[in-house]
Amino acid sequence: MGDRVEIRSDHDYLGRPLAFYWQDERLEVTEVLAQTRSPHGCLFRVRGKDAGVFELFYDADTDEWSVQPI
Repeated sequence: MGDRVEIRSDHDYLGRPLAFYWQDERLEVTEVLAQTRSPHGCLFRVRGKDAGVFELFYDADTDEWSVQPI
């Protein structure tokens, strides 16, 4: 099972990440620094409130998220 990411999707395919979970703690996304899309998914580089910068990757093939600090 993948990592947990909360998104807001009004009209866009995937939307914008609002929060994610890292080490059992919910972190709000304070800023989306970069976003890259491909046929296999979408990568967001985000700043988590009081927790640094993370990459959130949505894998369209498995329908799962992964969260990694950078």
